[in-house]
Amino acid sequence: MIENNLQQAVANALKSLYGIEAAPGTVVLQATKKEFEGDYTVVVFPYVKQTRKSPEQVGNELGAEVSKAVAEVSGYNVIKGFLNFSVSDSYWAEFVDSKAGDASYGLSKALPDAKPVVVEYSSPNTNKPLHLGHIRNNLLGWSVSQLLEANGANVKKVNLVNDRGIHICKSMLAWLRYGNGETPESSGMKGDHLVGKYYVEFDKHYKEEINQLVAKGMDEEEAKKQAPLMLEAQQMLKRWEEGDKEIRALWEKMNNWVYAGFDETYRKMGVAFDKIYYESNTYLLGKELVQKGLDMGVLFRKEDGSVWCDLTADGLDQKLLLRRDGTSVYMTQDLGTALLRHNEFDADKLIYVVGNEQDYHFKVLKLVLGKLGFDWADKVYHLSYGMVELPNGKMKSREGTVVDADDLIAEMEVTAEEMCRDHGKNDDMSPEQLKALYHTLALGALKYFILKVDPTKNMLFNPAESIDFNGNTGPFIQYTYARIRSIVRKAAEQEGTDLSLNVKPLELNAKERAVVKALHDLPGTVASAADSYSPAMIANYAYDLAKNFNSFYQDTPILRETDANIRLFRVKLCALVAVALKNTMNILGIDVPERM
Repeated sequence: MIENNLQQAVANALKSLYGIEAAPGTVVLQATKKEFEGDYTVVVFPYVKQTRKSPEQVGNELGAEVSKAVAEVSGYNVIKGFLNFSVSDSYWAEFVDSKAGDASYGLSKALPDAKPVVVEYSSPNTNKPLHLGHIRNNLLGWSVSQLLEANGANVKKVNLVNDRGIHICKSMLAWLRYGNGETPESSGMKGDHLVGKYYVEFDKHYKEEINQLVAKGMDEEEAKKQAPLMLEAQQMLKRWEEGDKEIRALWEKMNNWVYAGFDETYRKMGVAFDKIYYESNTYLLGKELVQKGLDMGVLFRKEDGSVWCDLTADGLDQKLLLRRDGTSVYMTQDLGTALLRHNEFDADKLIYVVGNEQDYHFKVLKLVLGKLGFDWADKVYHLSYGMVELPNGKMKSREGTVVDADDLIAEMEVTAEEMCRDHGKNDDMSPEQLKALYHTLALGALKYFILKVDPTKNMLFNPAESIDFNGNTGPFIQYTYARIRSIVRKAAEQEGTDLSLNVKPLELNAKERAVVKALHDLPGTVASAADSYSPAMIANYAYDLAKNFNSFYQDTPILRETDANIRLFRVKLCALVAVALKNTMNILGIDVPERM
């Protein structure tokens, strides 16, 4: 790429002109600001002191030297300490000519011997269906995995299902008390929805018991601990860990209902996993590690029998690892899961896609693993993301005030259908094709709206804003792609344009250059986004490219162009934009329709 050539040429010029040793990677090269002439800018201020010359003089001397060395440079100018290089039209045209037929443009292949990068996402609890918060988690985990793969990483996508614990017992106990044998078949409800119903039911009756105890004079905090339902749920968890056959049978039956529901939702969202772990299989390994820590003296047992890790010297506090009754906590199973994954994959990195309310948890996980003697503890990385909120505030699963993932997707599909009818974009398509199109647009709108926001930020989800054919939305980019594919098809079928031919030298107009330069930036954008674990960078790149293309499309004739060579170049440019949009949207997990 031209950027590397420029950096190398500047480094060579610094050495030959001034005797300054500078590695090419240290030369600051950036896109020239729109208000100035040029394509790439070198900041010369760092070299002024050593040369004992003015910034303008250093810029002009470097510009002249680099122009002689790099044939693609068509000119340069100096604005104070900024050296702006212009790249020749022939370079941009040859770039489009060479890449137009490359379906994987912007993507890298993993090296055969690359160590895996393990990305954990989803991690649902089996006491409730997936909701809007889970959607952000799943979409972010999937797209980060796709992004790392696009940058050449060997990625393993994994899911840890939290299938045991007090929250699971709450649903089980409520079903036993109030369910009257209700099943997914008898109720017509998805299994995860049915189990979630009884999680809410538990909370309702639990609060009633708390209120009754408080009315009798008990302190509210004590009432929460002494409420009969909570005591019975805790006893159920203890019986589960002791292997009680009756409790285990109920647990397995209700979890299977939930798994069937989860699988259906995952298919709708278009996400999948290479491996699924279950907390019920990993917490025992975690308990073994806790015992190891006790034997090593890095953990301690309190008088009530609970086990802790003292992290006060690390700026934190004491962390519970086993309850006084011997039952495990989340940290217990996460220790076991981390060791299991390390042993299975010998991973280069263990990435956990988990909301920022768990920042403390993952600080503790790394510290405890390190204290247990695992030198790979620093490979644990918490990809912390912000919460999704609604216009009317936060969601609460136990109170039933969540936006259900299945319902949201269904509503988005209805909205997509209405939008298509309003815009007349459903002509000449069969009912089956239309149904597939509505689903594609709905998922595109949902995924793009969530992924265009920087992962670290909280976000407000507004379905009405997400599904629009104008503005920074998924459907806008999907429609742009379909429009381009239509142009390319017409060029081949009606105009007889042969994309295998080479483009002859030509001059580019400003709109063409803007599109080409945006395309040229794709590999670097993928690399930067992967380094930052930020699909938002990819989303906003795709939007900017689509905007640049539409500006070019509005002002520049393509198929109506009478000059065959210019027409060939513009059709090839269209074809490459389509490739770039398809590949970037694929990183986001978004399908693009061939026609609309």
